[in-house]
Amino acid sequence: MSRQQQGDVHLFQTIEDGEITVENGLVQMDGGLETAAYLSLFGGNENDDGLEGNVNNWWANFSENETSRQYRSETQFIIRENVLTSLTLLRIEQAAIRDLQWFLDEGVANEVNVTATIPKLNTLKLDIEINALGNVSNFQFVENWRASI
Repeated sequence: MSRQQQGDVHLFQTIEDGEITVENGLVQMDGGLETAAYLSLFGGNENDDGLEGNVNNWWANFSENETSRQYRSETQFIIRENVLTSLTLLRIEQAAIRDLQWFLDEGVANEVNVTATIPKLNTLKLDIEINALGNVSNFQFVENWRASI
C-alpha cells in the first residue's frame, strides 16, 4: 500500500550544498515556502550573474516566458565569485531580494527580508523572512564560502 505525499520535496541547505531527507523509504515533503526560497537562491546556473542577456542562464529559463518563473540565482553567483567581506554581504542581501522578488510579484507574499552575516570564518548565513499575507516563515541557509577567485 503506497502513501500519497503532498507538497514539495523538502530541500534544505547544508554546508555541502542542498540535501533531502528520506525516512522509511519516503522523501520528506514540505508544504511551506522554504523549498521555493532555496531553489530561488541556489537553483539556477551558478554562472548566471543575473544581468539581462546573460547566456549562462539556467537551461529551463530559455523556454519559460514568465520572468517570475525563471531561476536566476544571482545569490549563488556572488557567493561563488567574490571574497567574503562586509560589502559582499550587502551585495548578497540585494541579490537575494532580487532572487526572491517573484514571491512579491506573484502575490505569494507581501514582504521579504534578508539578512546576511558571517557567523564564523568562511561561512555565510542567510536569514530569510517571508511574510505571506500574515503567515511569517523564517529560514536560515548556511553556506561554506567557496569563491573561486
